Amino acid sequence: MMNQETATHLIHDRHERGHTNIAWLNSYHTFSFSNFYDPNRMGFRSLRVINDDRVTAGAGFGTHGHSDMEIITYVLQGAIEHRDSMGNGTVIYPGEVQIMSAGTGVTHSEFNHSQTDPLHFLQIWVLPDQNGLKPRYEQRSFPLKEKHGEFHCIASKNGKDGAVTIHQDVELYAAILESGDVVRYHLPPHRYAWLQIAGGIAELNDEELREGDGVQIRGEEELEVSTQFGAEILLFDLG
Repeated sequence: MMNQETATHLIHDRHERGHTNIAWLNSYHTFSFSNFYDPNRMGFRSLRVINDDRVTAGAGFGTHGHSDMEIITYVLQGAIEHRDSMGNGTVIYPGEVQIMSAGTGVTHSEFNHSQTDPLHFLQIWVLPDQNGLKPRYEQRSFPLKEKHGEFHCIASKNGKDGAVTIHQDVELYAAILESGDVVRYHLPPHRYAWLQIAGGIAELNDEELREGDGVQIRGEEELEVSTQFGAEILLFDLG
């Protein structure tokens, strides 16, 4: 399936993502990242990176640095161990969301917490609304039942409804759908959205999407997402 345009949608096909496959890491890049460069995939609005990472047992990313980026970790399977130069040492499980504002500069490492089981997670980068912020870390748990059959806000600029706080005009929603579920979202005028299929198979306004597919959406629209097979989805409401 090649990229397809409708009046307000552009589908980013999962098969056209960048791919890094080394001994311990199997990663797909929705947007240009590392050695993958596509001028048509440089991000969308303030959304800059969505990496779909699978890490073998006991392996991970050694200490490395970031600055002026909002970095969100969303675990799908397994657990990720995080350590950083701010003194944080945590483990993130499915149902939890971590955000790190790199700001003026921070170093961190990320490893598969398990010595026996694989790790699968999404790492998301969002450009901040200003550079030079003080680095910060936040991690919160969202019970799976809060995301079953509905969009639940997990990150926002004002931290509404217990969401983690992000320094950008973004609201990030997650939903876990079972067969027959339907969720709807009204995208206001002058807003943009990105829908990411984190797992399973779903339909957006009758268009079938599978794990790894993304859809950029422009302008006011009533979005209807359904599934006959089960799916986990993320929806970014972007300024």
